[in-house]
Amino acid sequence: MESDTGRLHSLAARFAGKRILVAGDLMLDEFIWGKASRISPEAPVPAVHVTGESYYPGGAANVARNLREFTDRVSLAGAVGTDRPACRLLELLRSAGIDTSGVFQSAAFSTILKTRIVARGQQVVRVDRERPLQLPAEELDRVASHLDRAIAQSDAVIAADYGKGFLAQPLADAICRAARAHGKILTVDPHPHTSLAWKGATAIKPNRAEAFLAAGLPPSDPVLPVVSDQALLEAVHRLSTQWQTQFLLVTLGEEGMLLFDGAHPPFHTPTRAKEVFDVSGAGDTAIAVLTLALSAGATPPEAAELANRASGIAVGKLGTATVTPAELRAAL
Repeated sequence: MESDTGRLHSLAARFAGKRILVAGDLMLDEFIWGKASRISPEAPVPAVHVTGESYYPGGAANVARNLREFTDRVSLAGAVGTDRPACRLLELLRSAGIDTSGVFQSAAFSTILKTRIVARGQQVVRVDRERPLQLPAEELDRVASHLDRAIAQSDAVIAADYGKGFLAQPLADAICRAARAHGKILTVDPHPHTSLAWKGATAIKPNRAEAFLAAGLPPSDPVLPVVSDQALLEAVHRLSTQWQTQFLLVTLGEEGMLLFDGAHPPFHTPTRAKEVFDVSGAGDTAIAVLTLALSAGATPPEAAELANRASGIAVGKLGTATVTPAELRAAL
């Protein structure tokens, strides 16, 4: 089932102009860069001398940021507070040309901020500042109405669930209904702890650990070749029945990805990464390119291959990096 390179190039060229909506948990990623040349006299930890700071859209906002590399028609739906991280996040998104009309602000919310301290090219510690989010009933109706209109105007919608509360079951149901009603592609990056049902989704993309957890099976060590990994195959069989999606794409880190649609033998695409520096955001890159490929007319194996190539580039970069069209073309 290996895809033809010329065909993949043709599909990637169609990404421009595709209208993609992302709905999910929004975050701000803060990177504090520094040097660590000594151990703190107060505790056995590095003493980091700060040399710089960087800010990037995180969570579902990073999925939108990945999409924006390929198309200028990206819109985002989520919720943030009225605090300083929210202002910085919205500024970053708007300056990137991402439509934020679906981002709802409320003083009752606390914008999620994840701070990573990096020294000598390695992450020393991550500090998370977050509070579970729950949309009030009146806000939920307003968000659902906006999503219905936005989905109707899009080629595809991505539900990016990070387990922070924005995508509760009522909103997931509303997204599924709207996607079905308007005949749109719906892809999901799930979170196992929320256990949301995504009835009728086009594709769901868990990683290996998430797949076992969601299937209610104990984790197991990988088996090679991947298509002989009976524990993994049992997990995807269960999830296919449980989630009722058209196909599953399980990301396997250094082992690539496994595609399962129930109608054909499982398709394994091995990793395309040359070097792995940082896996932060690789899943965001995968779901973005998978969705773009499907909206461009790719078959599931072709979409999986393109997503795998893009992820292989992303893990070779430090931080929550994006992939450019030129890099994807080169990888093909």
